[in-house]
Amino acid sequence: QVQLVESGGGLAQAGDSLRLSCAGSGRTFSRYAVGWFRQAAGKERTFVASKSWDGRRAYYADSVKGRFTISRDNAKDTVYLQMNSLKPEDTAVYYCAREGQPFGVGSHASQFTYWGQGTQVTVSS
Repeated sequence: QVQLVESGGGLAQAGDSLRLSCAGSGRTFSRYAVGWFRQAAGKERTFVASKSWDGRRAYYADSVKGRFTISRDNAKDTVYLQMNSLKPEDTAVYYCAREGQPFGVGSHASQFTYWGQGTQVTVSS
């Protein structure tokens, strides 16, 4: 059973940094593309970043390019989202996700079928 558990969210001020972590339940990520999504209050969930199964390709939403970095540590079965230069508009619940099929590149949101419970990030101005 695939289980994803996010951590690292919290309160931050504009300009601060946070690092989110997503822990798998055991060899959860090693052959799969991973991603981060977010959902602001009253809005739909949107794509933030993803990384291919082999780590060679990464994709970012335009709104976070140059500020956020997705990374993976297969040995620790953990995915990270480093968030720098945070802005109030980054406030949202952040979700970790994994594709359902192995060896994907993470370029299509519809291919992510496993989700964590989310972690709240709140950025004040």
